[in-house]
This record gives sequence, structure tokens and C-alpha cells, in this order.
Amino acid sequence: MIIEQIYTGCLAQGAYYIESEGEAAIIDPLREVKPYIKKAEDNGATIKYIFETHFHADFVSGHITLSKETGAPIVYGPTAQPSFDAIITKDGQEFKLGKITIKVLHTPGHTMESSTYLLKDENGKDRAIFSGDTLFLGDVGRPDLAQKAAHMTQEELAGTLYDSLRNKIMPLADDVIVYPAHGAGSACGKNMMKETVDTLGNQKKMNYALRADMTREEFIKEVTDGLLPPPQYFPLNVKMNKEGYEDIDEILERGTQALSPEAFEVAANETGAVVLDVRHQDDFAKGHIPRSIFIGLDGSFAPWVGALIADVKQPILLVTPEGREEETVTRLSRVGFDGTLGYLKGGIEAWEKAGKEVDTVKSVHAKELKQLMEQKVPVFDVRKESEYNAEHAVDAHLTPLDYLNDHLAEFPDKETFYIHCAGGYRSMIAASILKSRGIHNLVDVDSGFSAMKEAGIPMTDYVCPTTLK
Repeated sequence: MIIEQIYTGCLAQGAYYIESEGEAAIIDPLREVKPYIKKAEDNGATIKYIFETHFHADFVSGHITLSKETGAPIVYGPTAQPSFDAIITKDGQEFKLGKITIKVLHTPGHTMESSTYLLKDENGKDRAIFSGDTLFLGDVGRPDLAQKAAHMTQEELAGTLYDSLRNKIMPLADDVIVYPAHGAGSACGKNMMKETVDTLGNQKKMNYALRADMTREEFIKEVTDGLLPPPQYFPLNVKMNKEGYEDIDEILERGTQALSPEAFEVAANETGAVVLDVRHQDDFAKGHIPRSIFIGLDGSFAPWVGALIADVKQPILLVTPEGREEETVTRLSRVGFDGTLGYLKGGIEAWEKAGKEVDTVKSVHAKELKQLMEQKVPVFDVRKESEYNAEHAVDAHLTPLDYLNDHLAEFPDKETFYIHCAGGYRSMIAASILKSRGIHNLVDVDSGFSAMKEAGIPMTDYVCPTTLK
């Protein structure tokens, strides 16, 4: 028996390859399916089933393409209503895979079709659960994403999740291995651990949501407390996962077209495409196409694209590091952004050689900022509210990147102001968005909050109620 977790850090997502006696199953595959097919071929195995734990919101699954290319059926839990052919299971239904068995445990609450897959070895012993978004390490799936579809409140969904955990998951033996769909960094939960595999026994000790003495009311309160609004692209990804999508090969062919500076400019003007620059933030600061948006590939790329661009149908033109064009289009497609029209051939250097306008972002070292802050210059912190509440520079204003558009009126019209995040990635995204809105009187703080602390800028954890919105 082979169980392999295929973890994608950018999405904090775990897909799974399971194999026994030449038969394989894939659980929650990513959009690009060739690696799964190759793995099975290399092992001399046939992909027999594609199991989906639920209709995912934070990424587009590869289930439809994988089924088309392998002939393997797609399997969902009870109540799922996809627009394509699939096996809709009954609670407790079993599937044979070589010498092992995969049993469906219907565990609604995160969504109503959410199911956990219990793996039994050839002797019938419970070995592992593939828990999707029902159970994470250190947390459980947020119960607010399926409210509209399920016609239930988040409190009703949370109560349903409580029942699922107590009736289906917690009675299992402590030595059962937990393989969740997500880890730390995913927007599908609040308090996930950095580890990606654990025993159920340890989770019963460590996970607040699995406390043996927890009442239903306590669970509902704790699970729903502090939930931030989900990213706007989540419902659009659910729709794609439920109704279908374009083949990724077609998306790659279209999105990796090399465009000259002239063709790039014409395409931008004619289509209204967002010019997305995915290089390192330092390179963007030195020179970029005016009004382009920076979201670097080497940060939390896909989630920030989803949160800030939001509309998956938005046309996109790319400025990428050389050789990373296909990677960029692939990673955009993972979260449903299939409208990439091409990339700038020769990069920003070709743009400059063509005599076209280039913009820059001014920056300042933290030591210099310390002196400026003595003169009460305006400073804006674009980190998350929780980071700000833990510690922030005295007199800094909170304008979280996630909700930057809600704070545009707070930035000075003419006076120079300074923006920072933890290390420089998010503040450069914020700078690009502000400049695209015509706000240019800004300066980015080089290396962000960490450098500010090293420079001795006064800090506080005091939160003025009028600062937060």
C-alpha cells in the first residue's frame, strides 16, 4: 500500500495518491493532472477512482480533467449535485482498491456534501482518514462558506459539523492517521498547525474543537468566533468545481503567448486586462509598467490574486521572471483565473527599450523612517488586524491589504505617507494598488516591520477603538 501526500505550499493544500495492488485513487487533485497520471504510469498502476471531499472554494480541482484523461469516475459524498457525471455515494458506502477499502463517512458542516474517506487495510483495520475540510490539524473547516447554498446559518452549519465530528470522527481509534486537505496559511480555517499529518489521538489532545467535554453551544461559539469574510473568489471557484471548466492545456496555450511590447500594449488597451507583475518586489520597485499590479510569485501568490483581483473572468496580461511564464499561468488557473492572454516578451527591459513609460516605487530604510516619525509623518500598516493588535508602531494606522479598497479615503491626498507590512511583500502589493488608483505620494518601508523593530522604532500593543473599522 502506498499513501503519498502531494502538498502545494502556495495554496496550503494537500492532494493524495493512494495505491494498492496496481490500483490507484486520487483525492482532491489539483488542476494540473499530469503528475498524478505520470506517477501511476511509473508505478504500473491504473487510476481507478477520483475522490472529492467536497466542492472546494479556495482552488479549482483537477477532477474533471483527470476523469476525462483516465476514465476513472469522480466520487462525491451524499447530497452533492454536480453538473457532470459522478458517483454520488451513500453514507458508509465502500470502494475496493486492490487489497484495501475506502469507506465514505458523510461529515457535513463545512459544506453539506463534505465527506471524510476512511482507509481500511487488507485486514479491515482503520488506518487513516482523508478529512478534507472537515478536520484540520489544530482546527476544523469554517462553517460559513455554504450558507447560501445550504440555506442554513453559519451557526446551524457549525452545529452540524459538531455532530459530524462527534458521531463519525472522534469514535475512531487514536492511532488513525489524519490527512487533511489544508494546512497553516489556508483561508479555510483559523488556527491550523504547520504540520500536515498527525494522529487522531494527538488531535483529540491538541485541537480545541475536539475537546471531549465541549458542549454543542461552546463549539458553535468557538468555531464561529473571529471569522473574517471569505475571499470574494471563493463562490466562483465552487461554481467551477460544481459545473465544470476549460481544459488546462488550452489555458496554458493561450496564456503563454509571447507578446512584443507593442502587441502587449494594444492587448491591454483593447481588452481592459489587468497587467499583473509577478517578479520580486525589489525588481517591481525599480521599474514597472504604470498602473500594473504587483503580486510576486514567491509569496502567497494564488491566494492574494484571488483576494485582490477577485473576478476569475478578469483578463490578465503578465510580466514574469524569464522562464516562469508557464508556472505563472498554471498557478493562476489553480484558483480559477483562466483569462491570461499572454506575457511581455523580453520583460520590462524590452518595454524600456521600446521607449515606453516606466514607473517606480520609492522606498526608505527603517532607520531613516525612525527619524521621520519623530516629525509625526503618517505611517500605514497593511498587515492583518491580528498582527497589528499583537504589536505595531506607535501612531501607525491599520489599513489591512485584504480590505485596502475600503481605506482609500484615509490616505493623504498630497502629504507623503509611508506604508509597511511584515517584510515587504504585502506593502509592495499595496503600493501597486494605490498607484494604480492614482495615489503616488507614498513611500514603501524597506523590509517592513521586522526592520522597524531592529531600528528601535517605538512599538505598542495598544489599540485605539477609533483606529479599527
